Amino acid sequence: MSGFSIRGGRVVSADGVVERDLFVRDGKIVAGDEGSAFAESIDATGKLIFPGLIDTQVHFREPGAEHKEDLASGSLAAIAGGVTTFFEMPNTNPPTTTPEALADKLRRCEGRAWSDHAFFLGATEDNVDSLDEWEHTPGCCGVKVFMGSSTGSLLVDDAAVLESILRNGQRPVAVHAEDEARLRARYATIPSGSPYNIHPEVRDPTAALLATTRLLDLAEKTKRRVHVLHISTADEIELLRERDLKGLVTAEATPNHLFLEAPDCYNRFGAGVQMNPPVRDRRHQEVIRQGVVDGVIDCIGSDHAPHAPEEKAKPYPDSPSGIPSVQMTLGLLLTAVRDGWLALEDIARLTAAGPAAIFDIHDKGVLKVGADADLTIVDPSIVQPLPEQWVRSRAGYSPFVGTPLAGWPVCTMVRGAIAYRDHEPVGKAAGRPVTVG
Repeated sequence: MSGFSIRGGRVVSADGVVERDLFVRDGKIVAGDEGSAFAESIDATGKLIFPGLIDTQVHFREPGAEHKEDLASGSLAAIAGGVTTFFEMPNTNPPTTTPEALADKLRRCEGRAWSDHAFFLGATEDNVDSLDEWEHTPGCCGVKVFMGSSTGSLLVDDAAVLESILRNGQRPVAVHAEDEARLRARYATIPSGSPYNIHPEVRDPTAALLATTRLLDLAEKTKRRVHVLHISTADEIELLRERDLKGLVTAEATPNHLFLEAPDCYNRFGAGVQMNPPVRDRRHQEVIRQGVVDGVIDCIGSDHAPHAPEEKAKPYPDSPSGIPSVQMTLGLLLTAVRDGWLALEDIARLTAAGPAAIFDIHDKGVLKVGADADLTIVDPSIVQPLPEQWVRSRAGYSPFVGTPLAGWPVCTMVRGAIAYRDHEPVGKAAGRPVTVG
């Protein structure tokens, strides 16, 4: 379809919900007077139309761990959940710490990635002096820092190195904020075979608060924009609210911290819900939810991080952390609307307009004239429990299987081309690199 209309749907934006027709030509949203004569149309009567989701935190494991996930399977799971753009993290093997490694990921996406995409450049002690140049590499969305335990050279737990990273560049620095010294001390006391439900005690709220506090101090000192990933504690929400560093500091929540609750989830799923930082109890969950509603949280990223089932079956603490969730974000947020603590326009703000603003992505995140026709059509009448057979991740499992749905995406378009419809991919993978800045 080079030109077509989408008629009868309710279009959701960060500003509200309106019933209107959309017109698409050559992959872009066009004005009604340009598209009203299009013969081809899609009937969206009774459906909701969201801007395509921008997932700012996924781990698709390629290169180096394709048995867990790869760029093809991960991006297929993405479009199945209405995600039309993903930002992938650097902790692969080898890690994405050079322009050459980033270019290799872009090459791997050609003809295989279903969604549009960009990649974070991992900051290390060895590349800090080059970051201000390398962050402008085509396909780079920003710099990623791991303040808490990660793989290989990607750990940055030295305050001087972290400050140097923040002083070398302009693009947002996305940060996993947990205090490494505290983590090491606490892990040293944990015997193999300990119950999985102690994970939120081992990686306790203090470890997160210490690191996030240090990060905000450095952001204020250096005036560098930082993006705090996967907020997991009530303490961090209160810190962000009190410091009020909007314009300098943005924050992200995951569906895992919003919709899973300790200790029940650990008792039911064991290592299947183990992630870093951990899923915590209801007190933390409720405060994070309030932060999502009142704007302390600027966007939602899935932190999709799959592992093979046999790896997850290892005893704690040898079991790897990560939950496959890129496909689940929109469906879960629709349940929040059903339950009354979120609005439809909040979903568009948190999953589309917000990420586009944080990372300065042009022509995405909104359904306005001139923007890319990235969108997902949701059928709100789908209210069944989430079936396992819909899960597209190579991991093949999800703790959200069986969750009662309050709507589900039934058609996903990337730049005006249908990529996924009625639980099946359509055509060929045609994702492209995103231009940032």
